Formats: sequence, structure tokens, C-alpha cells
Amino acid sequence: MADLTLTKTRIHAGHYEGVLTAPAGHDPELGAFLNEQPVGELVLTPDPDAAATWNVVLSLPPDILTDGIQTFLLVDQASNTTLDSFTVITGEPLDDDLRGEIDLLRAELDMLKKAFRRHCVETS
Repeated sequence: MADLTLTKTRIHAGHYEGVLTAPAGHDPELGAFLNEQPVGELVLTPDPDAAATWNVVLSLPPDILTDGIQTFLLVDQASNTTLDSFTVITGEPLDDDLRGEIDLLRAELDMLKKAFRRHCVETS
């Protein structure tokens, strides 16, 4: 298994951009997936200034972006290893949005901590 490293540089104008480093002499084979289905046009261009480094650009087709949360995976096809992932949230804010759930869990945890501390004081 090759030691590949993919570092996202930015997502801009519907394109994921990153830098891939691999061992010398290794030609990487990357795939981009959404719900286990290949998506977009993935282009790897060797970096002329750095050996064993490629610039990665994934063009996201607009027809796959729908209301809700989509998580994209960038995978090394040879080893079936996920190198990077990113999430796109579109549409109206969801009632069960993950950020809202985390805020609710934090509030409940604070309430439980206070009740536990009060219980410890009362029983000692």
C-alpha cells in the first residue's frame, strides 16, 4: 500500500482543490464518491515544482447538489483508502441539523453536570 497524503487547499466555484503527495514512482489512482457512486471530474496534474506531488481538482456537477447534507469521499482506488472527505450543506437549514443537535447535547450535559454536583454535595 502506497503512503499517499491528500491535503485540501480550498473549495472554490464548485471545485475541490488539493495537493497529493505519493512515494516516488507511484502513479496514484483517485476516485471521488458520493453515496458510494463515482461523481465529478477528477483531474490529477503533476506539480512541476515538486517531485512526487500532484495538484488535484474535482469539479462538482451542479445536478448532484440538492437540499440537505452531502459528504464526498476522495479515495485511493488501489488500496480503497479514504484520503480526504468534505461536506456540502445546501438548502434551508434543517431542523435536525448536526450543529443544533450538538448544541442540545451540550445543554443537556451541562444540566446533568449541575445535577450530579448537587447530588454529590447533598450526599456527602
